[in-house]
Amino acid sequence: MVSRVIPVDSFDLVIFGGTGDLARRKILPGLFRRFCAGQMPPEAQIVGAARTEMDDAGFRDMVRAAIDEFGGGAEDPGQLDSFLERVGYVAVDAKGDGGWKALKDRLRDDCVRAFYFSVGPALFGDLAERLRAFGLATETSRIVVEKPFGHDLESARALNRELAQYFDETQIYRIDHYLGKETVQNLMAVRFGNVLFEPLWNAQFVDHIQITVAETVGVGGRGGYYDDSGAMRDMVQNHLMQLLCLIAMEPPAQFEPDSVRDEKLKVIRALDPVEPHHIVRGQYGADEKQPGYRAHVENERSRTESFVALKAHVSNWRWAGTPFYLRTGKMLRARTSEIAVVFKDAPHSIFGAEAGRHNNVLAIRLQPNEGMTLDVTIKEPGPGGMRLVDVPLDMTFADALGPDGANVPDAYERLVMDVIRGNQTLFMRGDEVEAAWAWTDPMIDGWEARGDVPKPYDPGSSGPEDALMLLHRDGRRWRDIKA
Repeated sequence: MVSRVIPVDSFDLVIFGGTGDLARRKILPGLFRRFCAGQMPPEAQIVGAARTEMDDAGFRDMVRAAIDEFGGGAEDPGQLDSFLERVGYVAVDAKGDGGWKALKDRLRDDCVRAFYFSVGPALFGDLAERLRAFGLATETSRIVVEKPFGHDLESARALNRELAQYFDETQIYRIDHYLGKETVQNLMAVRFGNVLFEPLWNAQFVDHIQITVAETVGVGGRGGYYDDSGAMRDMVQNHLMQLLCLIAMEPPAQFEPDSVRDEKLKVIRALDPVEPHHIVRGQYGADEKQPGYRAHVENERSRTESFVALKAHVSNWRWAGTPFYLRTGKMLRARTSEIAVVFKDAPHSIFGAEAGRHNNVLAIRLQPNEGMTLDVTIKEPGPGGMRLVDVPLDMTFADALGPDGANVPDAYERLVMDVIRGNQTLFMRGDEVEAAWAWTDPMIDGWEARGDVPKPYDPGSSGPEDALMLLHRDGRRWRDIKA
C-alpha cells in the first residue's frame, strides 16, 4: 500500500526556540522527512530564532547534526544539502526589540506564515505581542504553542486572554503530539468508518475502558519542571484527557475542526468529579541501579506524584455506568501507550463454567509498534472437549500496510503540516483546555489540602499496590504493562 503525499502551500515557518531540545529532537528532523517525502514546496523556508548569536551557517551545522542524531541521518547527502539551503537563523530577543526587524526582512508576503513557540509558556505573550507590534503577523498567520498550557485553570484562562489580544482563536494551534499519532486518528476511522463497532460503542456492550501511558524513564533532566507539575498536570490533564475524549465522543456531524472539538468538549463537561478514593498517586523509589524520584528532583520532602491512576465516569446516555480507568507513570515495567476497550461477557455461556470467562478486547497501541488488535474467543485446537481461548486479530501497521506501515510519519511531522494547511482538527481549542483544567484542579487541590503523600512503588513495576486495588474492588484487573 502506497501512502499519498499531498504537498502543502508555500510557507515560511519561524521556530522560536530553534536551538532548543524540542526543535532538535522533533521539529527539524520531522521537517526534513517531510521535505524528503516531497511535501514541502521548493521555495518554503524555515527560520530558527533564539537568543543565541549565530549565523545561518552555524545554525545549518546544528540542524545537520540534529538530523544525524535524532532523524536517522540522510540517505542522500544531496537531499540534506538541498533542505539546508532553505534553513536560516535570526537572533531575537523575545522580551526586547533586538532582531525583530531582521526577522521581518526574512519573511515573504505571498505565503503562509507560521510561528512555532517552542519555548516556555512565560514567553508566549511576549512573542505574540512583538509579532503584532513589528508587523510580522498577518491576518492569515498562525502560531503554534506547546504544553504546558497553563498550570491550572486560572493561569490557562489568563494565557488564553493574553493570546487573544493579538491572535484570533482560528490562528492559535495548541499542539498535543499524541493527537498526531497515526493510531489515534485511526481510532476515529475505526469508530466512525465501520458499522461493525459504532453500534457496540456504549454502556450496553462495553464493560470498561482502560487508558495507559507508561514510561520506563525517570524525570531525567526535567526534575525542576516535573516536581512543580507532577503526572496529573504533565500527562493526565492533556494527553490522557485527549485520548479519553476521542474514545467517548459522539460522532461529529462532519470531520471538520470545530465539529470534532465541540464533541470532545461535551465529553470533558460530562465528566463527573472524581472521588478521593478513586485516585491513586505514586512516587517511584530507589533501586540498586539508581536513586529514586526525590533524589532525581533534589527534594527529599517532595510530595509530587510520578504516577497517577484514577477511575472516571462520563455522565451521558452513551456511557452512564461505564468506568474509564486512566493510569500513567514513570519508571514502570515497559514503555507503552494503550487504549483498551473491554467488552462485556456474553449474556449466557452455553459452554459451561469449565470454559472460563472470556472478553472481547479492542486494544489500540499508540507506542511502540502502533496498531490495533481485537481479541476474539475461539475453540482451542485439538481433541478433548470445548476449550475456549482468546486470540488476537492483529493489525500492526508494519505488517498490514507494508513498507509504508513501518514508516509511519512522526506525530510532529503531521501536525506541523496541518498548521500550514490551516487544519485545526487535531489541535486543542481554548475552551477545551479550560474545561480540562476545571476537571483536574479539584483533584489537585484536594490532595494538597489533605496533605496526601504519594504511595511508593518499585522501579520496573506496574505502579503502587493501591492502583491494583482500584480495579480489584470492582472485580476487574489492569492489563499487563508490556512493550
